[in-house]
This record gives sequence, structure tokens and C-alpha cells, in this order.
Amino acid sequence: MFNASQSQDNNSDSKMTLAELPAGRTARIAGLLGDDLGKRRLMALGLVRGKEIALETKAPMGDPRIYTILGYRLSIRQDDAKKILVSAI
Repeated sequence: MFNASQSQDNNSDSKMTLAELPAGRTARIAGLLGDDLGKRRLMALGLVRGKEIALETKAPMGDPRIYTILGYRLSIRQDDAKKILVSAI
């Protein structure tokens, strides 16, 4: 039997920062953290709520990481990826 509270718990577990997204996984951007200038800079790169983003690969030392969003590849530093909230799909 379907339990609505279980569904809500599962959805809350899927929230993370972009820095936590495993390689090969896709997520939907849920929001941005930080000051207004930083948010505007990220939004100018196409990182806006509702868009799908996937971790393609990361540098040998783990930073930066390369993501695919809006049909292009975007390199983002780990510090910036921690400011992007996503929901796993």
C-alpha cells in the first residue's frame, strides 16, 4: 500500500548539493545559495531552478568537475558546486 509520508521522506533524501552528485547521475537544480552577486553569476551560466544537470567527469584531483547542462559542458569548481542545490532524478 502507498504511504504518502514514505514518499515525502524519499524526496527529502534526494536533496543534495551539486558537489555531492555522483558521476553519471542527473539532477534537477532546486536553488542557489550565497550572496546575490554569486547567484547572478551562476544563473548567467544557465544554472537556474528546474534545469537538468549531469556530472560528466572530474579532474584527477577532483576539482574542477565537468557538468552537462542545456546541451553544453560546463566546468565548475567544487566551492561553487557546493552552492547549488539539486534534487536527484
